[in-house]
Amino acid sequence: MGLLDPAIDKHLISDQGEVVIDEVRKHWAAIGWAVVEAFGGFIVLMITFIVPVQVWWLPALIGIGIMVHASVRIVEQRVDRFVITNMRVFRVHGILSRNIATMPLARILDISVHKPIVGRIFGYGHFVFESAAQEQGLREIRFVGRPDERGLTIQRVIAQAGLRGYAGRQAMEQGMMPPEPRDERERVATPPVPRTAAAEAASSYDRSSSRGWDWLAHAQQREEERLAELRREQTTGLFTSSDADRTDTAPIELPRPDRDR
Repeated sequence: MGLLDPAIDKHLISDQGEVVIDEVRKHWAAIGWAVVEAFGGFIVLMITFIVPVQVWWLPALIGIGIMVHASVRIVEQRVDRFVITNMRVFRVHGILSRNIATMPLARILDISVHKPIVGRIFGYGHFVFESAAQEQGLREIRFVGRPDERGLTIQRVIAQAGLRGYAGRQAMEQGMMPPEPRDERERVATPPVPRTAAAEAASSYDRSSSRGWDWLAHAQQREEERLAELRREQTTGLFTSSDADRTDTAPIELPRPDRDR
C-alpha cells in the first residue's frame, strides 16, 4: 500500500518479545456513509450536462469536491488499524499525519462492547475501554468486526498477562530467584538462554507460560529446602549452646567416706 501502509511491525517492541495477537481492520460499514456521499457527489457532477453552459463549472466543482472528500474518508477508514499484542493494545490511524494511541494491558480495567441494531445485523460493534488513567489516549474503537470474538481475545490476553505478572510478583515478594549453578563446572556447562525473535515468540507464546510456572514451582521447592536446612541449623546450634551440663574438662574425683570409722 506504500505511503498509506500503517506499518504495524515498525511499532512493535520486538526485542522484548512483543507479538501481534490480532490486527483489526474497520468493518465495511464504517465506509457506508462515505460511499453514499461519493454517490451524491457523482449525481451533482452529472447535473453539469443539464445546466446552462454559462454555469456548468459550478456543479462540476461541487461534485468533484464532494467526491474527493468522500474518497479521503474511505481511505482514512481503510488505513485505520486496531492492534492487540501480548503487552498492550494500540491504534494507528491517519493518512498524511500518523497518530498512535497506546494502552498497556495492565491499565485496562473494563471493556464495554456496544452493538447497535444495525451492528447486530451486519456483525460489528464498538469497544469502550475503561482505564486507570484519567486522560486516555485510547478510549473508543468504532466499527469492530466480530466484536464478541475480539473482546474474548483481549480478555484472554489480559488474563494470561495477569497470571504471569502475579507469579513474578509473588516470586519477588518471597525472595525467590532463578537457580544459580553450584560450581564453576556447572556454570560453564549451562548454555546461555538465547533471546527469541518475534516470529519465534509467536509460536512459543503458549509454552512460555508453562515454563514460567515450572520455574516458579522449582524455585519454591528450593526455597522450602533452604528454610528447612536453616531450621535444622538453628535447632542444632540452640542445643549446643544451651547445654549447661556439658563440659570438656576432666572429671573430678571426690573422696569417698570411710564406713569403717
